[in-house]
Amino acid sequence: MSFSELGLLPELVAAVEAKGYTIPSPIQARAIPAVLDRRDVLGGAQTGTGKTAAFSLPMLQILSGSEFNGQNKRPRALVLAPTRELAAQVHQSIVDYGQHVNIRSFVIFGGVGFQPQINALRRGLDIVVATPGRLLDLCQRGEMQLSNIEILVLDEADRMLDMGFINDIKKILQLMPAKRQNLFFSATYTKEVKKLADSMLHNAVEVEVAARNATADRVDQEAYIVAQNAKPQFLAEMIEQGEWTQVLVFSRTKHGANKLAKYLDRQGIGAMAIHGNKSQSARERALSMFKSNKIRVMVATDIAARGLDIADLPHVVNYELPNIPEDYVHRIGRTGRAGKAGNAVSLVSDVEEGYLWDIEKTMKKNIPLFRIDDRGEKIAMPRPATRSKKSRPAPGQNNRGGGGRGRQGGGGGRPQGGGRPQGGRSRPQGGSSGSSKGAAPSRSRGRNQ
Repeated sequence: MSFSELGLLPELVAAVEAKGYTIPSPIQARAIPAVLDRRDVLGGAQTGTGKTAAFSLPMLQILSGSEFNGQNKRPRALVLAPTRELAAQVHQSIVDYGQHVNIRSFVIFGGVGFQPQINALRRGLDIVVATPGRLLDLCQRGEMQLSNIEILVLDEADRMLDMGFINDIKKILQLMPAKRQNLFFSATYTKEVKKLADSMLHNAVEVEVAARNATADRVDQEAYIVAQNAKPQFLAEMIEQGEWTQVLVFSRTKHGANKLAKYLDRQGIGAMAIHGNKSQSARERALSMFKSNKIRVMVATDIAARGLDIADLPHVVNYELPNIPEDYVHRIGRTGRAGKAGNAVSLVSDVEEGYLWDIEKTMKKNIPLFRIDDRGEKIAMPRPATRSKKSRPAPGQNNRGGGGRGRQGGGGGRPQGGGRPQGGRSRPQGGSSGSSKGAAPSRSRGRNQ
């Protein structure tokens, strides 16, 4: 099936083909006709499956069929996204796909000045892509009116709920007409996500192209038992010995991301950090340098990395495991996108093993677990007979916001070290002592992102 067979305008088909796409992905093939039929849609798909085009293309077509009436300049479509990066990415896709149709759009998020956004709203827009907080700020200032919204898109709804946006979303829903088309997309489903979807959608077409909470089939996953204070050197050796040219590394905290990026940079491995405390210009600069291969490593927190679309990203590393299993799915979904192969490696300290078991239970899949012995050899670890919760951090260190785990120290007597995941070339410096001479301990604290 081609895009033209889905009922799209020739102008939109030309824009899609100009980006190198000729055959719709499964979610596009199923969602686009439903949206064009003006049906509500519940879309479930792992990251990298083409969700953005699945709602952007039919939305552009619907809106292109009519013009503004008189002096009414209020937006007719709203796309809500959880992070600045995802909002910017979605808006860029709308611009690219809509280059041959007369549609006005703008992206709105925090961390930048209000005035350019206010000016764009006053000129009149068809589509607004926004994060919830800044959108509500503009509504409260009287600069944003949602009374003409015909189409509402919630993208990455699960992440918005994880970030605590549920009350903001409810306020936004009250500002819109009750009669509208709702498009609801989420990579994972929890009870909270389902409850929100049920409250919004009416006789929805359900489009699910992957098992719920599943990870990309093309992502090769591995986990290594590594003492927390040995992780920096282990990661540096993994990158160098594996000759990795581009790797996205996830840290649980902003401080930890900064600290790790500085450590890698000192080892001669170009790295930058991206997180919520960075200015928008700094985040965009880091992402640009990473995409253009001017740096090898980008260290990111979950919220900052949500929505990052990096073509052909070969490696993702969980420097620290997330305490929310669904976040693991989103993290490794940064690689193995659009049918490409990918590699995801997790570094697991002794107090993180409980998180690994939770992740496996959520995915219904075992992740191969290894350690590196004294000779630098890769040794497979047996699965435990039972998966107790004894290895999770203490309750005060395991908050849903993703706070740091405090001072963890060594590896509890397990052999630790560094090395190449495919059976490295040389003996790692860390040996089996649970420490590493060149590795700075990671003892970051504070809330995530």
